[in-house]
Amino acid sequence: MELDNHSILPDSRLSSDHMPLSIDIPIFDKIIHLLKLIITPGSEQEMDFIKDVVSNLKSFDTSNIEDIASLDQIVNQLGSIIEKMWSKNSKKSKISKHSKQWWSNLCSLALNTYRTTRSRENWKSFKMTVKEAKRSFSDNKIQEIANKSCGPWELMNWVKKRKLPATEAIKYNGLSCLTPNSLWDALHSSFNMALHHQVKRKLCQIWSPFSRYEFKSVIHKCIDTSAPGPDKMSWRHWKLIIKNNDCLSKIINIADACINLGHWPKYFKISTTVVIPKPNKPLYDNLKAFHPIVLLNTLGKLVEKVIAERLQFIVASNDFIHPSQLGSLKFKSTFDASVALTHIIHSG
Repeated sequence: MELDNHSILPDSRLSSDHMPLSIDIPIFDKIIHLLKLIITPGSEQEMDFIKDVVSNLKSFDTSNIEDIASLDQIVNQLGSIIEKMWSKNSKKSKISKHSKQWWSNLCSLALNTYRTTRSRENWKSFKMTVKEAKRSFSDNKIQEIANKSCGPWELMNWVKKRKLPATEAIKYNGLSCLTPNSLWDALHSSFNMALHHQVKRKLCQIWSPFSRYEFKSVIHKCIDTSAPGPDKMSWRHWKLIIKNNDCLSKIINIADACINLGHWPKYFKISTTVVIPKPNKPLYDNLKAFHPIVLLNTLGKLVEKVIAERLQFIVASNDFIHPSQLGSLKFKSTFDASVALTHIIHSG
């Protein structure tokens, strides 16, 4: 934030050789919510949430989606069910600077016991509970990184201290963005350039209905810890839901209807955008120093992934891809690009 309204007070210097600097800092009247609804992974509330979603999804009639209005209605109804079941099974969590990822229900129970009795034995029990919670969280984190086939340096990125960059007022078209509305207009104009872009449609071949194997193979590769979208549904939740064949059939019917009607429901386009600063920038007063991450509703992302797998199979099996194309293809990596470059250099 730039503070142009400042003044130097030389008459108030007194015996010091420093002059006081007076600055007017604008303070906006805005309520910051410190409570949010959460469902702890692996808890009874999470299992009740999954059961409620499965029970409601099984009652959906997705066998005969003939028009766009019916498709939108069913998808929006599914989104409403997820939101209601989340509100029903979630609990309020207070966000503070003391919030810790390793904190568990056992820690809360031990702390409440100590606060009630104020005994030394319960204090020792609380400290032991906290120690075990920290150890368990660290072991799970190390195991998670190891399962990703990452190197040990990934652990350093997890434990090292994050240094926040010095941030100044973002400038757009020569003006500083000092209000939320001006900042939104700047980010929206810079990052959403493809909005309302028209795409020409061309029918290539008959599209076969999706199979259960396609959905199960795609979702198996998804990481459970990925950040969810506005629907708060993680990949872990959908993996549990599609274990029920009836629910999986309902989702497949929705995906087939999207292809047959040539329509992508609005619910799949709803997203949360997180803007993060790029590392090692000298100044952060330019929008190019930031990187937006778009978190879409997970069900739409699942259908997108299945479509992408199908398209890649079609273009690869019909030799539509140039032999030099190595990026964004299965079984291709930077190693193949290095081998190709080395071959070109040696062959002259």
